[in-house]
Amino acid sequence: MIHFFRKIRQKLLSDNNFSKYLIYAIGEIILVVIGILIALAINNMNQNRVIQEKEQTYLNGLRAEFQISKVKLSELIEVNKSNFQGAKKLLKYVGNKNESPSEKHFSELLFNTFSSDISFNPNNSLLHEIINSGSLKDISNNDLRIQLTNWISTIEDVSKQENELGIQREKVLDIFRTNDNSLRTIFDLTGVNQEIGLQKTEQNISNLELLNSRKFENNILMFVLTAKAMEKAHYQPLMEDLDSILKLIENEIK
Repeated sequence: MIHFFRKIRQKLLSDNNFSKYLIYAIGEIILVVIGILIALAINNMNQNRVIQEKEQTYLNGLRAEFQISKVKLSELIEVNKSNFQGAKKLLKYVGNKNESPSEKHFSELLFNTFSSDISFNPNNSLLHEIINSGSLKDISNNDLRIQLTNWISTIEDVSKQENELGIQREKVLDIFRTNDNSLRTIFDLTGVNQEIGLQKTEQNISNLELLNSRKFENNILMFVLTAKAMEKAHYQPLMEDLDSILKLIENEIK
């Protein structure tokens, strides 16, 4: 093809037909430019296709991660609600001489309410990889990019509130570390001893005196307030964010 064009140029020059040669040269330049533009267009199409395929891979991975995180959060919300309700039941008995629980029921309430620490551990490995590698720009939906970025900071805020709830939980447990109250009684009456291979004591020390303790009541009240704030101000908004992200991801998956 190049040899063919060269022969044409040589013929035009030998005929001293400069005007035709100029027109031909301009036409040849235009053809070259068109060829370059076509090549660039094809290259851009290939690059866009690669980026789109990469984006779809990320979106499918993110959907799986956030679906697992939603299951974890749902379970954690139920645990927090259960702990909150258990603490409220304990408050019902505090200072109430007309209604006193049995030692076994009191032990079960204490164990079920304060044995489980709460910590949301979302699946964010792929999201961290996307952000740290600078690949967040490959997510074409601007709203989704913003929400994915905000998700990380939101998780940090939630973690701070969980730490505060953990502190209030520890304050209740500290009563059994520093006072003459008996964890062994709770272990005996809830079956924990059997699970960890301890022998049951012959005579349990009663913990019911805690129901007359102002310190115990104050610690339970602080736990109740913190657990409620955990649900209303953090877990519920977090679930809404999670649902919104999943919806945006679903809309972008082809």
